[in-house]
Amino acid sequence: MQFPRRSGVLLHPTCLPGRFGIGDLGDAAFRWIDFLASARQTYWQVLPLSPTGYGDSPYQSPATFAGNPLLISPEKLSDAGHLSRDDLQVVPDFPTDRVDFGRVIPHKNDLLNRAFENFRARASHEQRDAFVRFCRAHAAWLDDVALFTALKESHEWRAWYEWEPDLVARKPAALKHARAAFADKIENQKYRQWQFFEQWLAVKRYANARGVRIIGDAPIYVALDSADVWANPEQFLLDENLQPIAVAGVPPDYFSATGQLWGNPLYRWKEMARDHFAWWLARLRLAFTQADVVRIDHFRGFYNYWQVPFGEATAVKGRWSKGPGGRLFSAVTRALGEVAIIAEDLGEFDDTSRAGVAALRAQFGYPGMKVLQFAFGGDATNPFLPHNYTRDFVVYTGTHDNDTTVGWHQTTSSDAERAHARKYLRTDGAEIAWDFMRAAWSSVAHTAIAPAQDLLSLGNDARFNNPSTFGAPNWRWRMSPDALNDDLAARLAALTTIYGRAPRNS
Repeated sequence: MQFPRRSGVLLHPTCLPGRFGIGDLGDAAFRWIDFLASARQTYWQVLPLSPTGYGDSPYQSPATFAGNPLLISPEKLSDAGHLSRDDLQVVPDFPTDRVDFGRVIPHKNDLLNRAFENFRARASHEQRDAFVRFCRAHAAWLDDVALFTALKESHEWRAWYEWEPDLVARKPAALKHARAAFADKIENQKYRQWQFFEQWLAVKRYANARGVRIIGDAPIYVALDSADVWANPEQFLLDENLQPIAVAGVPPDYFSATGQLWGNPLYRWKEMARDHFAWWLARLRLAFTQADVVRIDHFRGFYNYWQVPFGEATAVKGRWSKGPGGRLFSAVTRALGEVAIIAEDLGEFDDTSRAGVAALRAQFGYPGMKVLQFAFGGDATNPFLPHNYTRDFVVYTGTHDNDTTVGWHQTTSSDAERAHARKYLRTDGAEIAWDFMRAAWSSVAHTAIAPAQDLLSLGNDARFNNPSTFGAPNWRWRMSPDALNDDLAARLAALTTIYGRAPRNS
């Protein structure tokens, strides 16, 4: 697929302002889209929209196909008649600059439970019919996700492999009994998924109507403690006791001297190939209902992936294994057509692996990624420097895994990197985030993206995630309610126009 010369902003919906302690799919999301449109942006990039898991990370989801109920807007539930205005009156004094997940989750769950009970008691025929249609259309994943979540709750959120043996092994009699015993909880979970999809797709339709396309995010791996693994164990590299044989990660790199031990189970690619990668096709088909473009995290894992024996304390003692390569994406193209995929191809590569991943991208026309914060170590041959780009890339000032550009310049870069950046960009660093944005926007890369924190010139305290660390402050930053204004939109629009990234009809 051809990508036009365009630009956009990365902001996860949890970062939006709002009353309920976490950004959601209410009016703030629509105002954010209005801002992007007025700033002549083409893309809104988000992180995975699935429920969060360990450490509140969207990359460790307990249900990859599902949406995150924490993103459901209580105000939109009220508009639908599922909550009253009185239900929304008493809201805890949540911080506006951070998500306090420990307080947000019980409050949001209480509202969602009330909404579900009100729906069951008072829903119109049209609403009931819409709910039934949704459940039927998504039954292939929804039935398992709803049952899995109900069982997790009934087992005090213990991992599925710690449940009773018959449930772990998905014995038909045990599943039948569980569906009957937890019917209300299962329906509650299905209701939440229905409302998530209703609200998110309304946001997406509004964005598309305003000329803004959504870039979604698909992590290559799923969490071990997930509905995906529990319901489809044959697709994953597990032993006869349903324990991982090996897990995912990356070897020592820029971010960590001991590598990153992600702990995700690996795929049985040969098994997946036998049914033409049906699980992956279903996953990507759903992803392309939620987004117009999908960024696949750790794309290199489709060429070769780091396999660490289960039980290792770090990712050091791993080995490279061969991925499915073009077989998977040929199946994707046959099933879905020429979809718009961004290949996250970052990391340290040997020459053979780099060439292999580049060939795989080129075969299917998937752009790779460049990150400006990686550009200023080394010399003029550094591949992240803009003068070394070709058109077939998406350039980022930084990603959700980087410090903000101001934070990088002030804190996490070396003296040599800072000096190189200022010299290369011909700046004193006073507006370093916008200097980075100008370099990205002016480059030949067909797409340029900046995190919202760079747009706002925020420092290290606005960093969204620090890889290989867990818990606060990761995944918690939120945008100030008064952060956006007409002057900021005009400045971004001017930058976008001068470098030929604005749509002609905007």
